[in-house]
Amino acid sequence: MRKRTSVSSALMVDPEQKYRNLSDVLEERLSQNPEHIAFDLPVRGSTGAIEGWKHVTTAEFHRQVRAVAAGLIAQGIGLGDRVALFSPTVYEWAVADCALIYAGAQVVPIYDTSSPQQVGDILADAGVVAAFAGSQGHADTLTQAGEERGLDLAIWCWESSLAYPCLADLEEAGRGLEQVQVDQRRAQLRPADIVTLVYTSGTSGAPKGVKISHLNMMGQVLNVAAAYSEIVHEQGRTVIFLPLAHVLARGLQLVCLVKGMRIAHLSNPKELISQLPHTQPTFLVVVPRVLEKVGDAVSKQAQAKHLGRVWQAAERTALAVARAQEQGVRPGRPLLFARAAYDALFFSRVRSLLGGKIEWILSGGAPLARELSLLFAGMKVPVVEGYGLTETTAPLAGNRPGAIRSGTVGLPLPGAEIRISEEGEVLARGIGVISGYTDSSWDQLAFTEDGYLRTGDLGSLDADGYLTIRGRLKDEITTAGGKSISPFTWEEAVTASPLVEHAIMIGDKRPYLVALIVPSEDGRALPQAACAQAIQKLVEDANSLVARSEQVRRFKVIELDDQDPELITPTQKLRRTALSKRFGQVIDELYAA
Repeated sequence: MRKRTSVSSALMVDPEQKYRNLSDVLEERLSQNPEHIAFDLPVRGSTGAIEGWKHVTTAEFHRQVRAVAAGLIAQGIGLGDRVALFSPTVYEWAVADCALIYAGAQVVPIYDTSSPQQVGDILADAGVVAAFAGSQGHADTLTQAGEERGLDLAIWCWESSLAYPCLADLEEAGRGLEQVQVDQRRAQLRPADIVTLVYTSGTSGAPKGVKISHLNMMGQVLNVAAAYSEIVHEQGRTVIFLPLAHVLARGLQLVCLVKGMRIAHLSNPKELISQLPHTQPTFLVVVPRVLEKVGDAVSKQAQAKHLGRVWQAAERTALAVARAQEQGVRPGRPLLFARAAYDALFFSRVRSLLGGKIEWILSGGAPLARELSLLFAGMKVPVVEGYGLTETTAPLAGNRPGAIRSGTVGLPLPGAEIRISEEGEVLARGIGVISGYTDSSWDQLAFTEDGYLRTGDLGSLDADGYLTIRGRLKDEITTAGGKSISPFTWEEAVTASPLVEHAIMIGDKRPYLVALIVPSEDGRALPQAACAQAIQKLVEDANSLVARSEQVRRFKVIELDDQDPELITPTQKLRRTALSKRFGQVIDELYAA
């Protein structure tokens, strides 16, 4: 089947026909259904454990957003001032984000796991004048990092602190300011104005400040909402537990706000499974590792009950049903009967584990294995895989309900154009694609002469325009013999195992390939010899999938702190360059062996 080199999708909604800026979009939502429940907030007891949930209506959220916006203006935040948000994923993050938009400021989100050095670099590069902090510890880090770089920051915490004013203090400061002044401020914003600076997580280099405009964000929010109306709607619910500093989670939050989808926040992902029966989401956005862990949990439960072989048969059945459905073929009665039996035994429990009301899952942030996508579809939980970058204001392509092609990241979203270069790089243009970076010297490298963004990802388009990602261009290895190798297939095969958290192939300018492998919690739970033996088998199996010149000859199992911001990005990706430097001696020993 012949492949395509370009594909595009027309806008479903042109934001400039109706809106001046993102605050107009949020204002419109209020007029539609002010008493609708917009948020579920966790109620925590004295130990910090969640004891219940309370509701916030659209009208209540809107009142608080405007009150905080008034306080910001009263405290001297000016049009275009840059204000940081340094906090875990919580409701107050949403309030501050929208209030800053209403006040005409530019939001600078910072991952709450960032090191003091990373925080300081962002503050200095962005020229931040004020910040919101998730805790006094976050506030202290901001203060110290700011002082070291000559910045005098105004800082507000979410809750009362002896050292810093809180969100309620900011609301109080704005009580004397007329709301008409808030409207006058937001009326000055135009589509091309910058709404946020988002810093990339930097897997292979220093983070870059990405300038996202009101038009970029409005275009994405409105068109994603239109394209996925079957998923995002007033009757739906979701839980956001990914970092709101990431453009994917932030974009999701705005789409849900605009469409009236109920949002619950969880700052600790480990609380997710226990709270899903209470929040009962109809839709979740996850990274592939979450789906892998759900599947592993069911497999372990089955093995504990001596039903391991039965679960394996159930998996085969789910995959067979999903493959048939994806090809437009109705599964035969025996297959459907078997699926119904396994549904009662296993699959319904998976859906219960996800809250009991789950209808859709969106997977992003990393490649999703085709078999895993098919497995969940066969269990009646279809997974919509998408693809995007910070520079495309999150989604660039995505599978659609009723047209999912597992193993691909789908079709261009409305307003997006995708082209594959002669080198195989994915190039992009469209309403979500940024105009440039805080450091304009990066712009020339990031864009082609005819205005396409260089994504840095290798990919291909099939005859129907579905995009498949095949790794990072920068990750390509050129061996000492001049052979160019993409590590994607090999690394994906190894990390598909629940025993492995990360795998990185190494061999640039070297005579052959080696690898560093980080075991998962499950892998570390095994006896050391058993873990080594299992990983050896995984390496052999992965080697069987690639050409001889692309096989790994030697590997080393290493231990990493998964909270180390110098080696792990907030989205749990390895910083390859930093890892290679830190483990340089180990790598040299693999070649000396």
